[in-house]
Amino acid sequence: MKCNRCQNEDPKLFAYDHGVYYCRKCIDFSRLEVNEKIKPVKLMHKTWKGKPKLDYELTASQKLASHDVYKHLSNGKDVILYASTGAGKTEICFESICGYLAQGKKVGFAISRRQVVLEIATRLRKAFPELSICEVAQGYTQITDADIIVCTTHQLYRYPYAFDLLILDELDAFPFAGNEVLQAIANQACVGQKLMLSATPDEESMRLVEEKKTELVCLFERPHKHPLIVPKVIQVSVFLQVLIVIYECIKFCRDNKQTLVFVPRKRDGTWLKMILNLFVKTSLVHSSTENKDEILDCFRNKELEVLVCTTLLERGITIPSVQVVVFKGNHSVFTTASLIQIFGRVGRSFKDPKGEGICLCQFSSQSIKDCVYQISKMNDTVYAATKK
Repeated sequence: MKCNRCQNEDPKLFAYDHGVYYCRKCIDFSRLEVNEKIKPVKLMHKTWKGKPKLDYELTASQKLASHDVYKHLSNGKDVILYASTGAGKTEICFESICGYLAQGKKVGFAISRRQVVLEIATRLRKAFPELSICEVAQGYTQITDADIIVCTTHQLYRYPYAFDLLILDELDAFPFAGNEVLQAIANQACVGQKLMLSATPDEESMRLVEEKKTELVCLFERPHKHPLIVPKVIQVSVFLQVLIVIYECIKFCRDNKQTLVFVPRKRDGTWLKMILNLFVKTSLVHSSTENKDEILDCFRNKELEVLVCTTLLERGITIPSVQVVVFKGNHSVFTTASLIQIFGRVGRSFKDPKGEGICLCQFSSQSIKDCVYQISKMNDTVYAATKK
């Protein structure tokens, strides 16, 4: 027995009903019977030979990475783009997107988190105003086909055998990382090449590179050429952490800068938001927040001075001149990868490439130490390259 969607062959994960066996492993994506064939989805194909519209020219390093990525893809190889946060991973994909569209091929952009799907779709519309872009995620399933499709990795089940180029952004992020069902669905959606983007590739991804199954392209230099923000680690009691959060948020507000305060749990965010609201305009976002989009829009429009959030916003969100404070940074929810992503929110703007990242903790966990080490190593790599 085998499931043609998730490739399950474990007899324990099949159920019998009215004379047929069906797969329980991927039942969340609709019931599929054993050996039932999945038909390719029919999507529109358009040949387009235009160029993206950018507010700035790519740097020499970005152009080199962009060319290398497209060269490997053109040779039929999957590619991992290992680039630091703020290095312009999305823009580096544009040459490959244009190359595939010029051949009338289908391009998909899949991301683990809904908020990042909406962010990427907005950026693609700005860069490709002549093309139709659709986002497919929770609350956005009315339109499921366009010149470029941006979707959550869960929504890839709608697109069997659909994409000649499938761009997987943040392939190491929850819930895609380590999820056999989602990975099988992504593999089935791609009939050509995969371009995988990450600032923190996992061991499995790097193993594929070592085995020559995937090509690796690296870029650690940000477009404005300023170094990544290395977090300042402060080890104090929880009570003192609260006082420091209040002090830093007020200080940043007086400097006309906004602050993201990351907390490990929803309940931490609830009471911390109430305290901060006594001093600065503050709101809270977590996975159960119903009006996430409205709150984020208010923050982007500077109607809020502080946004308290869980790791929901650790990736893909770009806010100019934002500063970051992590509360209870030694909590197990803050992994090395998540901390690198969190502090990567700082210093992304050309107009304000500097900033502060503060990690408050009762003790410096291994994740915190590894985060500081890896960010420092990326900066050292860039510095060494500029000296050659």
